[in-house]
Amino acid sequence: MTSTTDSATFWENHYSHMNAKWGTKPNAVLADLVTALAPTSGTALDLGCGHGGDAIWLAGCGWDVTPVDVSATALDRVAATAGASGVAQRVHPERHDLTRSFPEGEFDLVSAVYFHTPIDIPRTRVLRRATQSVAPGGLFLLVEHASIAPWSWQAGQHIDFPTPEDVLSSLQLGDGWHIERCHAPQRTATGSHGQTATVTDNVIALRRAD
Repeated sequence: MTSTTDSATFWENHYSHMNAKWGTKPNAVLADLVTALAPTSGTALDLGCGHGGDAIWLAGCGWDVTPVDVSATALDRVAATAGASGVAQRVHPERHDLTRSFPEGEFDLVSAVYFHTPIDIPRTRVLRRATQSVAPGGLFLLVEHASIAPWSWQAGQHIDFPTPEDVLSSLQLGDGWHIERCHAPQRTATGSHGQTATVTDNVIALRRAD
């Protein structure tokens, strides 16, 4: 793997060569979780937002959203889409290498949806930091790959994915949290060229005590 110093370079190159329309729709898992567990809008933090599909959807539902990515190109596209969608006043992009800096404040919703990277980063440490940004009564959502899609950059590799319980344990939360979801459901995924496959996700939703 590449070192963390190359994270910005890698993702800037990734997004500059990607169709700007890809990733502009909300993740279905996140949308279902928010609808079920956080029906009242508030402040939200979207980690590794990419082209902002989740952030734009949340803003359209009334959330005040801080989408975060290390790629300036991705964030420029998020801002443009927010403007075109009429929600620019509720979308506040911030550029961070989350291994080095983190948005300030607390949020009613903190989401990390497919926060994966081929770059060697202290991912678990970043996720632990993310839980610290959840406001009392707020929700932490973590959705991650638990299988490999045929079009993945990991395709062909043998990977032992952690169970949802393993991931939950790695967060080292202690007391003061309620588990809303901790399971590994299957879903039908669609690749960038329209191909489909059945995949498994780890889905963890945690509510911080008031």
